[in-house]
Amino acid sequence: MSIHNKDRRDFVKKSSLGLLGLALIPSFIGKMGPHNRLRTAHIGVGGMGGADLEAISSHSLVDVTALCDVDTNNLAAAKKIHPKAKVYSDYRVMLKELENEIDAVIVSTPDHTHAPASMMAMNMNKPVYCQKPLTHHVSEARAMKKLAADKNLVTQMGIQVHSFYDYKLATLLIQSGIIGKVHTVRAWSPKNWGFDGIEPKGSDPVPETLDWNLWLGTSAKRPYKKGVYHPGNWRKLMDYGCGTLGDMGVHIFDTPYNALALDVPRTIKNECRKPTGFGFPENNVVTYEFPRTKFTGDSLKWVWYDGPGAPKDHKDLELPNAMKKAKTKKGEASVEEKMSLETKATGDGVLPDQGAMFIGEKGRLLLPHFMELPRKIVDGEYVDISKEITEISKANNMGDPIRNYASEGVKHYHQFVEACLGRGECSAPFSYASRLTETILLGVIAGRFPNKTLHWDNNTAKFAEEEANQFLESPYRDF
Repeated sequence: MSIHNKDRRDFVKKSSLGLLGLALIPSFIGKMGPHNRLRTAHIGVGGMGGADLEAISSHSLVDVTALCDVDTNNLAAAKKIHPKAKVYSDYRVMLKELENEIDAVIVSTPDHTHAPASMMAMNMNKPVYCQKPLTHHVSEARAMKKLAADKNLVTQMGIQVHSFYDYKLATLLIQSGIIGKVHTVRAWSPKNWGFDGIEPKGSDPVPETLDWNLWLGTSAKRPYKKGVYHPGNWRKLMDYGCGTLGDMGVHIFDTPYNALALDVPRTIKNECRKPTGFGFPENNVVTYEFPRTKFTGDSLKWVWYDGPGAPKDHKDLELPNAMKKAKTKKGEASVEEKMSLETKATGDGVLPDQGAMFIGEKGRLLLPHFMELPRKIVDGEYVDISKEITEISKANNMGDPIRNYASEGVKHYHQFVEACLGRGECSAPFSYASRLTETILLGVIAGRFPNKTLHWDNNTAKFAEEEANQFLESPYRDF
């Protein structure tokens, strides 16, 4: 579905409304392939797309029916693993030709193509698994949320750790009141998906294996430069990615955001360098203020740090010099003791490389990223919470923590497959993912106005600062 002679606003509006005169379809169950198997089409099969393809296809009831990528090298590698699948370079052609031969669509492209591909698939009543962040623009996130709800489609955003033991545990611990009402969250990642340099000049020959026009998709036309955009550096650039905040931020924000039942923020401020119009800042300190929920104080302050050297020193992030060993009955070991090897670094007073700290009325809860147990800190000392962990785990049938990404990583994908087959629900549907993504994107936009507090109106989906509203969407190129 090319967006011929229509800008992004018209496309989103029409996509949200769907086809006039048709009754809403509650689900696609009953239209699946033979023997109640799920026939999948994959848009983007290189890099993360390859990992998504592997995880989805590992489900015994999935038939990989179609593969799409703008790079023939990626297509060839995927086709070798799934020889029966049909291959395409243009997702629009694939979806049109195979509308009656596929049941669900997996979107694993650079961020700027998430919404155009997903909206087309959903307008065909196809469930969609879309990588994070859900969209490149706030307006797209709201449109995708509405369309998924209107059509009652199974949807899932690709935040795999959402389905991991430690993150579910941290959510339940916070909601049980283990540190009381939370008034502050500090989260961080030292990864650098920014670029403080200048836009490259000139152009390079486009590789024969790459369809550059299709890679650009709905984004503005730009000459190809080797090593700048494809295959991996697009996250750094404003036209295609969402920086470190949109990459690691989505994962690390997810658990505090979910645990505290947050909606979108009221104010956003990004302390960073002046915008260049091309790359995201390499260092960002983003401060959000959220309305209260039943798990927070009167309001919630959230501070995000990213880039080299993150996070900045703060008393909220100070750790005890050594973890106290939990006292246990003779012959028994607490969960904390069992995980002692994993916690050595934090026990020595060194923050985990990435993570989040909840600060509440009755102490702090540290959640490393990833695959480590959360830890409670009170008055500068670690507190044994093995009893609480055991009780919550048993009450929610969580079992023991598993420290194997190979086995744990597929859970989020298989949850989507099972939901498509009518055997459960997704834990990160677009109704949730759109709000989380909107929050992330508001911080990204604030980076265009360094050190200025922006005020967001959830009802109107507009900033009080009119100059910021131009970045909520952008025109779609006819390609």
